[in-house]
Amino acid sequence: MGADPVAEMTGGRPVGVAIVDDHPVVVDGVRAWLATEARLTVLATGDDPDEVLRAAPHADVVLLDLRLHGRMALDKLAELSAAGRRVVVYSEHTDPDTMLAALDAGAVAFLAKHEGREHCVATVLAAASDRPYVPPALAGAMVGDPRPDRPMLSDKEREALLLWFQSMSKASVARRMQISEHTVKQYVDRARIKYTRAGRPAATKAALLARAIEDGLVRPEEIGIYRSQATHDRPTP
Repeated sequence: MGADPVAEMTGGRPVGVAIVDDHPVVVDGVRAWLATEARLTVLATGDDPDEVLRAAPHADVVLLDLRLHGRMALDKLAELSAAGRRVVVYSEHTDPDTMLAALDAGAVAFLAKHEGREHCVATVLAAASDRPYVPPALAGAMVGDPRPDRPMLSDKEREALLLWFQSMSKASVARRMQISEHTVKQYVDRARIKYTRAGRPAATKAALLARAIEDGLVRPEEIGIYRSQATHDRPTP
């Protein structure tokens, strides 16, 4: 059995989570869900992102409600992401435009509030180890995006992206492809540049994954992180 990527990222300590939501009943419910997973611990909760992160400055993952006090928090999401925070958006607003806008603003994942404990736990664990996770609602938004301006990626660029989405690091992709890590980075950077030129920038891994799935370059099932709503197996982070 392989090493636990979460333990490798945290040095064996539990993943610290900060929850930002202005509905106490939601906070209590999410805290209870996360408490079922020994690798997770809630460090702070509240309805103000700045106050919560002052209380938990070293939180590994921020679980952020996208609508706080009646206002959409996309600007705060972008600010936290730009500061290097791993932000998982947790929201009842699940129209495709909102979900994709959250990824464009830097969210590492988008979780719909109706998707339940298993997807919540799996998404937070994946975020903590810098791996993508695509819950059903997000997969639907990605696949259903009608925008036609898709760039043309080479076979090697697509292969590098697919392996990168499946793995933890560009070094592991380099080993799989039998090329240098520098070349892997070049392939990924070329894909980013092509999307930027097409008017669809993808600054984060999650945004690049969204673009690739939107355009049919990668299928959710190819990366082993999406569980159909029709099945009842435990999702794999």
